[in-house]
Amino acid sequence: MGDTGRRSSVPRKEPTPMPRIALYTLIVCLLAVAAAVVSFVQGSWLGVVWVLLAGLSSNMTWYYLRRGRAGYAQKR
Repeated sequence: MGDTGRRSSVPRKEPTPMPRIALYTLIVCLLAVAAAVVSFVQGSWLGVVWVLLAGLSSNMTWYYLRRGRAGYAQKR
């Protein structure tokens, strides 16, 4: 029931920190989706541009997340 003092042979998996640029691109993506919804609700076709921007920033978010995790794994 208590701690036996033995260490596990399995290393702990620490969560990888989210790179700051990935966080910024995620925020841009969410704002672009909100702008697209508002544009389409108002009947404007400008929402298509917002959808394209959301797709671009979404891809950038995934790229920087994967790049950050790969860099973190190499440091260990």
